[in-house]
Amino acid sequence: MTLPSTLIKTMNETFDAKGPFRMFFAPGRVNLIGEHTDYNGGYVLPCALEIGTYASVKKREDRQFRLYSKNFPDKGIISFSLDELSYEAKDDWANYPKGVIQAFYHKGVKVTGLDIAFEGNIPNGAGLSSSASIELVTAVMLNELFEAGFSMLEMVKLAKDVENHFIGVNCGIMDQFAIGMGKNHHAVMLHCDSLKYEYLPLELENYSIVIANTNKQRGLASSAYNQRRESCESALSKLKSVIPLETVSDITLEQLREYGHLLEATEIKRVQHVITENHRTKKAAQALSEGNLALFGVLMNESHQSLKEDYEVTGLELDTLVELAREQEGTIGARMTGAGFGGCTVNIVADRKVNSFIKEVGREYQKKIGWEAEFYIAKVGEGAKEILIHEVS
Repeated sequence: MTLPSTLIKTMNETFDAKGPFRMFFAPGRVNLIGEHTDYNGGYVLPCALEIGTYASVKKREDRQFRLYSKNFPDKGIISFSLDELSYEAKDDWANYPKGVIQAFYHKGVKVTGLDIAFEGNIPNGAGLSSSASIELVTAVMLNELFEAGFSMLEMVKLAKDVENHFIGVNCGIMDQFAIGMGKNHHAVMLHCDSLKYEYLPLELENYSIVIANTNKQRGLASSAYNQRRESCESALSKLKSVIPLETVSDITLEQLREYGHLLEATEIKRVQHVITENHRTKKAAQALSEGNLALFGVLMNESHQSLKEDYEVTGLELDTLVELAREQEGTIGARMTGAGFGGCTVNIVADRKVNSFIKEVGREYQKKIGWEAEFYIAKVGEGAKEILIHEVS
């Protein structure tokens, strides 16, 4: 039975609800290159994945919401009303859809109560953006159910605002954008300041994208992420006193050399990463459009080194996975992806070597780190959408 089909069964069993139900989906995402540039106004190159979050829903005739996730069965049904749309730590994962419901409600959408069952096949904590996936699947659901008329871009911005102000994570827009605007067999080249974007065909021919999960608990990731962001904002503030700038990505290497005396040594390293990563991402987009996978792989490798040495967000587990990947025949590029300090690496591996890659890297990683990594062969998918029930029954 497919995952969407099991959700229909879950609706029946959990809420004692009978159809008709409606079904929605939002993918996860992986960023191929362009890391920690999104909140600095730079370029990113992500793609949506076939894995993601499904939601089955039925309208209620009152103001009550009942949410259940098959990924967190121990949390049971989480209930609240339209009069209780505030962040509550006890509501755990349900704060993501709750924040989106609040945003729609505050925008004047005539929302009523719902019963919603969620289930996702994005690995928890892997850095493939399960939180933004939940936000977008909820946004598309509310938009369709209550005929709100928001464009996908408006929902992407709304979901980012929920993450920033309701959840309290000071992220950029890349995750929500890739998940909402993703296109099958394409990567999205996005300039995060202007939101100008283009789709680039992801023609890998005899290669595959292999994602490797460190399976490291990322307890300090959010605080370290915020420290990196604060460092960039501090550097920008200092440089604005001598250069007309809007974002860190507006700074050139020449300007950094000339005015670096205004910055702390750590701030120089952080800004240098952003500048060089933007150059790499633009080169990578051109390489992808020209089918030059070899150059694309070189740029991925350079990206990881910059994230390790200048931005300092990798760590033992990510570095080990990347080093082991590069030792394998058939690997043309390997780098960390996501916030860092754990999570995943993204690798481009020859199809004929994928099985041996997973076996060899997995074995050596366990030897060196002491626990297993997980591997996924990434299939590029579409953005958030409604799924017709007859397609999954």
